[in-house]
Amino acid sequence: MKGLLTRVRSYERSVQLLMVNQFTINLGFYMLMPYLAAHLSGTLGLAGWIVGLVLGVRNFSQQGMFLVGGTLADRLGYKPMIVAGCVLRTLGFATLGLVDSLPALLAASAATGLAGALFNPAVRAYLAADAGERRVEAFALFNVFYQAGILLGPLVGMVLTGVDFRVTCLVAAGIFALLSVVQIRALPARRAEDAKRQQSDGGPGVLAQWRGILANRPFLLFSVAMIGSYVLTFQVYLALPLEVRRLGGDGKFGTAAVAMLFAVSGLSTILCQTRVTAWCKERYEPGQALVRGLAAMGLAFVPLLLATAVPVPESGIGLWLLAAAPPTLAALLLAIGTMIAYPFEMDTIVRLSGDRLVATHYGLYNTICGIGITVGNLGTGAALDAARAAGMPALPWITLIALGLACAAALYGLHRTGRLAAPPASEPLPATV
Repeated sequence: MKGLLTRVRSYERSVQLLMVNQFTINLGFYMLMPYLAAHLSGTLGLAGWIVGLVLGVRNFSQQGMFLVGGTLADRLGYKPMIVAGCVLRTLGFATLGLVDSLPALLAASAATGLAGALFNPAVRAYLAADAGERRVEAFALFNVFYQAGILLGPLVGMVLTGVDFRVTCLVAAGIFALLSVVQIRALPARRAEDAKRQQSDGGPGVLAQWRGILANRPFLLFSVAMIGSYVLTFQVYLALPLEVRRLGGDGKFGTAAVAMLFAVSGLSTILCQTRVTAWCKERYEPGQALVRGLAAMGLAFVPLLLATAVPVPESGIGLWLLAAAPPTLAALLLAIGTMIAYPFEMDTIVRLSGDRLVATHYGLYNTICGIGITVGNLGTGAALDAARAAGMPALPWITLIALGLACAAALYGLHRTGRLAAPPASEPLPATV
């Protein structure tokens, strides 16, 4: 921990604040969101389709507005979008705890999603700009704070929700309100160079900038190739818990085993992320690290594939081990793959953007990967259903392994052909088209 704090203090004040902010953002978000569905269906007694609608509106408003949020950050500055996102999430979370009408719940859910679309691209672009040549290491540290918030948030939320879900909502809203004040008072103003040039000479319009980014073929190919990493890591929330509960049941054992999945994923990142990044940076080029990270994510499902060849015990410790050990090992390997890839992934986006319109590139990247997650999860769910219906338990894991290796192969091709390198300084950048 002392070494981690020493590394954090070696960066500028703005970078330090952004890391702490991300921990707080995830703390507030994850102390509320895991318990929202139970509140809507239980306390408010809403039908299942309405619960799905409320949660879907949040996801749609966030994924659909990432590009707009990134564009606004590049044009108006990073700080205003970060502050606006925090204020909007304050209002959204408070409303979720205080209302019970469907229109108000939908509006609050949309506000929380839009908030993420505003501050996520801005935070990452700000961090990349102020970290400079050390941005790979900065994103490694950023992921430590990110995962710490995800790990601690549900634990705090569980305690507060045990009192009343409304208390959870108001505390989460209070965290974002405090965060808004801290941003306003302590976060230095930061504008992209593109915004400064636009003020001085007009610059291209928004549509021209978007067309330029869509003409950036290496960036688009990279974005599509990286979809697999998000589909695979999301299985910690989908396929792995379902597998635990399929074998271990929905009782206390199943609940504890699922909690262990998240604990292993979060704690391994907190303890090992900076070491893994330093080790990879010494030995690999960014493209090579990305290939290895995606391959590791795909191979993470091999333990589950092998477990399908083992006869399922009727009860006892053998059943518990079969239900818990392979998914937990898969979660650990997924975390390792993410640790390898994530800092280089964030750095590659900046390099492929030519260091221009960085937040807009992050916004479009998030949108592409978000759409990919939705499609990928539908496919994974279909594979899980088909496996049960056909008596082929290996099918989902073969599919996920193939996805990871295919994406790793795509990244290998991009790396070998030089498409993951920054465009030459003399080459006109697509963003100016």
